[in-house]
This record gives sequence, structure tokens and C-alpha cells, in this order.
Amino acid sequence: MRFPVPNEVQKVSQGLRGAGFDAYLVGGCVRDLILNKKPKDWDVTTNATPEQIQAIFPDSFYENDYGTVGVKTGSEEETVAIIEVTPYRKESGYTDRRRPDTVEFGVSLHEDLARRDFTVNAMAYDEDKDSFEDPFDGIKDIKDKLLRTVGNPSERFNEDALRMLRAVRLIAQLDFGIDSDTAAAIKENSKHLQGVSRERVRDEFVRILETPHPMSALLLANQLGMLPFIAPDLVRGIGIEQNQAHSYDVFEHNLRTMQHAADKGWSFTVRLAGLFHDIAKPETRRWSDEKKDWTFHGHDVVGGRVTKKALEDLRFSRETIQGVSSLVRWHMFFSDPEVVTLSAVRRIITNVGRENIHDLLHLRLCDRIGTGRPKEQPFRLRKYMAMVDQALRDPISVAMLAVDGSVLMQKFHMKPGPKIGYMLNALLEEVLDDSSRNTEEYLGKRVEELLSLDENELKKLGDSGKVKREAAEEAEIQKIMEKHHVC
Repeated sequence: MRFPVPNEVQKVSQGLRGAGFDAYLVGGCVRDLILNKKPKDWDVTTNATPEQIQAIFPDSFYENDYGTVGVKTGSEEETVAIIEVTPYRKESGYTDRRRPDTVEFGVSLHEDLARRDFTVNAMAYDEDKDSFEDPFDGIKDIKDKLLRTVGNPSERFNEDALRMLRAVRLIAQLDFGIDSDTAAAIKENSKHLQGVSRERVRDEFVRILETPHPMSALLLANQLGMLPFIAPDLVRGIGIEQNQAHSYDVFEHNLRTMQHAADKGWSFTVRLAGLFHDIAKPETRRWSDEKKDWTFHGHDVVGGRVTKKALEDLRFSRETIQGVSSLVRWHMFFSDPEVVTLSAVRRIITNVGRENIHDLLHLRLCDRIGTGRPKEQPFRLRKYMAMVDQALRDPISVAMLAVDGSVLMQKFHMKPGPKIGYMLNALLEEVLDDSSRNTEEYLGKRVEELLSLDENELKKLGDSGKVKREAAEEAEIQKIMEKHHVC
């Protein structure tokens, strides 16, 4: 079966072969082709040196220690705008469990594939001949949906400890199982993650949360002893029983809340906030003799601080830290629409930020599902969401007009008084009938015409405009209610 390979990639391969060198697609793009997925990037390996690659492709760059040359294709398609071409290489000595101490170019394709992490990433494809080089049975492992290291798993993980976390991410991304020897080696070597920079751990952690199955990934990470080296605060929730409203302990509840955000395709911010939203329940848990149940007073406030510290430790951006910790801090907002007023809703919007309010509502929905309750959006929460939409939208008012009271006084020499209000309401009625009239030029002409009316006539027009405005405002609110099914 011949796989679809973009023209830009084929031209790079053909350029190498035309100059007398080998050219194979390699790594994740080959894996994705076999899985019938569209690769996010394309990598080519060759027996040419970096200098020889650049001689073939003048519009290229080489800025690393691993021989990788970026070939610019000129394409506007991001996935093929730059094709990375890397010489066959052999690596040895990983003193820091991250980078090879020595890199040797010009070795065989087999030796190049042998240095790679997992069998599903250690395959090469010659798209010209439609043939594979698969010395470690990666195609079989793909068919068996199994993740397995190339060669001795302990050796692979001691070369780069982050590969253990990458294994969990790939399992969640591909929906694979894990080879027993690979799993055992991760459990044995998980402690080496403490030597990996927090930035690298963060990047892999982000990729895990962006997979379709982040919950299963983090459960596996915990089972294999890695979670304490990713986010130790999460581990504290294991076995912490909650109150009767919850079906799961704190740890599983946090994971399920995050997973529902992934199931919905919601933002990374909501997923991360879902994972941390009840992070402080272990230290705030108290037994209530009165309720005969556990209470967690203040876990939202404490949780905001704990989340901020945890995300700072993982070197997240200031924007992410602020957004996620704010969602955790305010996730217990009071949402009974029978009691809450629009001004109270506006205060919540002010607290969490207009840009975060819908993420906060999504977090609340995820939190509800995470308790084990089957219904995501009960009537009360839907009504509260409608109130948020009301609070966010600009009300229909004379403030929408292209002219205001100061214009009437300065340009048309009107004196302060009720006539200005009548005039603006009369103008608003016309704009509500036809929004294209809301220009300074048109309204200026109408003001000149209306100035000839006496105050009583102008008041009638103003009162009519006020009625029109109130009807339009009511219609807009009705649309919001219908949108949220709370009519």
C-alpha cells in the first residue's frame, strides 16, 4: 500500500536521492501513516552529512548538535513548511540522562533506528519504493496496539529519563497498552525523573493533558511511580474519602473532572484547572458531628494558592498560572439563580475575568460530572449560565448611538435637560428599526430635523423610543433564555 506523502516531502527525498544519498521518512510520521493519521510534522533521515544536506538545499538552516537540518519548502501549510533532515547517527554515553555525550554521523540506517526510543518510532519508509525498514517489529506492535522500547528498556530510560513520561503520553495518545518489560523498567527507573528539568517535564505533562485520554495516562503514571515527580500535590488526594455528594476519592474525582473537559474538547486551561480544582481538600478536610459527614471549608481558597505554587514549580507561564489558579480559587461560586442577582454575577465575572468566565462555567460542569452525577447541566446551572450571558452583553441603550449628549450640547447647542434624553431615545428607535442608520452623519441630520419640534412632540417620540428599547431588550434576554433552555 502506497501512503500519501506531500509533494514538499517527496521533493526533499528526491533531492537527496538525486545527489546520490539515501532518503527515508522516519519516526512519528511513519507511525502516523500506518495508523491512517495525518502527521503533524515530517522527518527524513539520510546518510548525507549536515554540510552535504545544506549544499543540496541552500534554503536551509543548521543550528543544533544533532545534525538536524531544517529545509524550507516555501509552503504555507505549517506541517510541511519545514522538513527536518537528519543524518544517520549513533549516540553513546548519557551522563546527564538527557543528551548523548557523543554523536557519530554516517553510520547505517539500522544503527540509527536502534538508538530510538520505542519500536513504533523506529521504522523507516521509502516512499519512492513503497517499502519499509522495520528491524524492531514496530508494524507488528502497532497492529497489536502495544508500546515497547527498542532493545533493553532500562538502557533506553537511562539514556533519557523523560522517555518514561513520553511512554505514558504515547499510550494515551494512541490508545495503546504497554509491554510488561517496559512497564517494569519504568517502575524501576521512575526516580530518575527528579533529575529532569521541570520545563521538560512540563512540556510532556501538557502533551499528556492534550491527549484524548489524560485520565488513563495519569493513572498509569501513578501506577508506575512517576506522578510524584510530575505533580506531587495530586498524589495527596489518593484514598481521601469525600462527603456523600461524591462517588470517588479526591484523586479520582480530580482526574474525572479533567477527563470530562477532554471528552468535551474544552481548552487546556479547563483541563488543568479540573485536575487541580480540589487539590487542597486533603488539608482542609474536617469531620462534622452535626452533618455526620466530611467538610472541606476553604478548599477553594487554599487550592488557588496550592495550584499557583505547583504551576510555578512546573515553570508554566504567568498567564497560565494566573488563569488556572483563578479558576480553582473561584470554582465554588454560588450559582442559585433564585437567590443570585445580576450584580452578584457581575462580581464573579470581575473576580475571574471576562476572558475566563466561560472556562469557569465549563469547570463547574466538569466538576459535577466528576462527582459521579449523570446530569451535566441541571436547570439551576443553565439558568445561571443565562445570567452570565446577560451580564456580559452590552444592554440596549442610548450609549450604543454614534452621537451622545455631549455632541448634542456642543454641536447643536442644546441645553442640559430632559429634551436631550427625549432626543436620544427618539434616535435609538430609528436605529433599532435599521442599524445602518447608526452613523454620525445620519443621526446628525435627524437631530437637525427633530430640533424643530416642541418639547411635547419630542417627548412623545422619546417615550415611543423608550418602549421600543425595552421591547428589544426583553427580546434579547428571551433569546438568551431559549439558548440555555430555561424559558
